[in-house]
Amino acid sequence: MTPASAVRVAADEAAMVEFGAQLGAVCEPGLVIFLQGDLGMGKTTFSRGFMHSLGHQGAVKSPTYTLVEPYRLRDMDVYHFDLYRLGDPEELEFMGIRDYFGDMSVCLVEWPERGVGALPLADLRINIAAEGRGRRLQYTAQTEQGRRVLAQMQAVSGAQTQA
Repeated sequence: MTPASAVRVAADEAAMVEFGAQLGAVCEPGLVIFLQGDLGMGKTTFSRGFMHSLGHQGAVKSPTYTLVEPYRLRDMDVYHFDLYRLGDPEELEFMGIRDYFGDMSVCLVEWPERGVGALPLADLRINIAAEGRGRRLQYTAQTEQGRRVLAQMQAVSGAQTQA
């Protein structure tokens, strides 16, 4: 299967939150999303919009020290991972990482490259990079579910998709 991709530019923090909300609005249980980008690129800001679109009312902070922050939203479990401080992917096995990825959960994973070998294939991979004063977001679907969600997001937001 050829991955589908879309590119968006977020001019500011509000746009990052909005893009996260647009993805959250079309997400499905079982979805695994990898968020990649350097420090300060807006991965947690994006996650905030995602969580708020699913009904979370409070703050969304990066789980840098706890590795995972659980949320119960819209009749599903949403897990927000931040693997930045992970020393070795094997640590994820000790915390029971496989238990988090299921048919009724959605997993957002920041710094997924630090968990290589312990993480499942992402349905959707989002690379965030600086572009001027804003951010360039490239979404790549890696599974059929990812393609479906990406198509729904495009329909809602008008993101430019590339085959």
